[in-house]
Amino acid sequence: QRHPVCLSHWWDRQAMAAALWTDLKGQVSKMKSTHLRTLMADQVRNDAMYVASGQMVLDYSRQKVDTETMSKLFELADKAGVEQKKQQMFSGQKINETEGRAVLHCALRAPRSASIAVDGQNVVPEVWKVLDAMKGFSDKVRSGEWKGFTGKALTDVVCIGIGGSYLGVEFVYEALKTDPEAAAAASGRKLRFLANVDPIDVQRALEGLNPETTLVVIISKTFTTAETMLNAKTVKAWLVKATGEDCVAKHVVACSTALDKTKAFGIDSNNVFGFWDWVGGRFSVWSAVGVLALSLQYGFGVVNSFLEGGHAMDEHFQKAAAKDNLPLILGLLDVWNGSLLGYEGVAILPYCQALLRFVPHIQQLDMESNGKGVQMDGTPVAVPTGAINFGEPGTNGQHSFYQLMHQGRVVPSHFIGFAKSQNPVELPGEAVTNHDELMSNFFAQPDALALGKTSEELKVDGISEKLIPHKTFTGDRPSLSLLLPVCNAFWLGQLLAMYEHRTATIGWLLNVNSFDQWGVELGKVLAKEVRGYLSQARKGSADDSKFLPPTKKLLAKYLA
Repeated sequence: QRHPVCLSHWWDRQAMAAALWTDLKGQVSKMKSTHLRTLMADQVRNDAMYVASGQMVLDYSRQKVDTETMSKLFELADKAGVEQKKQQMFSGQKINETEGRAVLHCALRAPRSASIAVDGQNVVPEVWKVLDAMKGFSDKVRSGEWKGFTGKALTDVVCIGIGGSYLGVEFVYEALKTDPEAAAAASGRKLRFLANVDPIDVQRALEGLNPETTLVVIISKTFTTAETMLNAKTVKAWLVKATGEDCVAKHVVACSTALDKTKAFGIDSNNVFGFWDWVGGRFSVWSAVGVLALSLQYGFGVVNSFLEGGHAMDEHFQKAAAKDNLPLILGLLDVWNGSLLGYEGVAILPYCQALLRFVPHIQQLDMESNGKGVQMDGTPVAVPTGAINFGEPGTNGQHSFYQLMHQGRVVPSHFIGFAKSQNPVELPGEAVTNHDELMSNFFAQPDALALGKTSEELKVDGISEKLIPHKTFTGDRPSLSLLLPVCNAFWLGQLLAMYEHRTATIGWLLNVNSFDQWGVELGKVLAKEVRGYLSQARKGSADDSKFLPPTKKLLAKYLA
């Protein structure tokens, strides 16, 4: 509970922030009536919206803001207490008030020498104790010292987890698959993911694998997650059928805190790698949830570079001035677009095929965090929250949904590119390299969205009157561009940590709790009722009176 003096200050901040929201709403009509062609004619404004942090660059000059709007947005961040909330998060205070927990994914990537306390206890030594244990175990598996039940080396890994125990890990795995250093470290190894309880996913995950050379990693903090545990039992049966009842201790490890349940499953307690209640699922790739599987595939050295990248962004977020603070600016612009200008979506558009699973992870990170309807005190949020995040790597997306972005709904966009490719290709006789061909689109699309093409320009081009309405582009569609040096472990760490802090910033600006997820609970409760009904119905008869008539009808068809 807040101290009375702190509570008074909190109410003062909320009152000032409310006044600024009203003031910002006055900017909306001005910006909506000012085309990006006009805004971008101001080179002083454009230069102010080009921000560099080391070798990472953010250009947000194609956003529907002028310097006055940005000044008011920065003031909103100040009055909403973003700086104070940031300090509270990094110092281990329990800012997840509905669950009474600290929010310390930043501690998972802190250097060994750091000190971050929760309830007066420095958690960094415990973090590194688990990191050291995972390094030791993964080194043994990768070297062949740790062998399976039949004496064969374990070259293949199946990770079983769902939601936050899956999406972030898969994103990093896919992003590093074609990085030269990581690819060399992964030679001869496979990593698969099993998330969906659909039995088809089991078949896909196990296809082509040999149980004798397969290590299974079960990821569940409580070891009770319904989908994960059913999948775990299914894969355990696959292992046992091939290698015998006693194989589990050699072939199955866990990321969990439920040692009694992991022991009952047959897992050696020395091979259970823990994490803490201050690690939210969608922020957990930095914990055993991600580090173990990624270290088994790529080696701990590569994964440590990823952690170091995340920590570098933590330092930037804590220390950079507001006008230079990349996560803060991203958060402010997304709130401006979604909660004030009224745009309901945001397109995340990585011009790098290695980031093919980045968007699904960011989708969960942002939408599960900020898809909330009430403020921290339980009162309704006065503005829209929770933009719909979607996207696809360029140039695939251009041939999919960019049509809508150019001539249909306005969708603010994040363009993400890299100066160098993981796999440079230059063909004799071609005007540009393959990467330059890709990046030509990265630079062109934001300008096309911003400027559009007028009917007058089309007439000059000789377009027929009949086609002019169809070929007119209104433009005035906001975007921002992020340019990073190369897609390797370190810069991936920076990129992901930046989007995590963007998520937190949005929540603090809206005064919602970005670190709980009560919205996922109701469906789970109802699913248990359906599961119980199906269990009884398969045995002969069951009472369906608790279900809605349309649900009864569908259930009857399903069971027919």
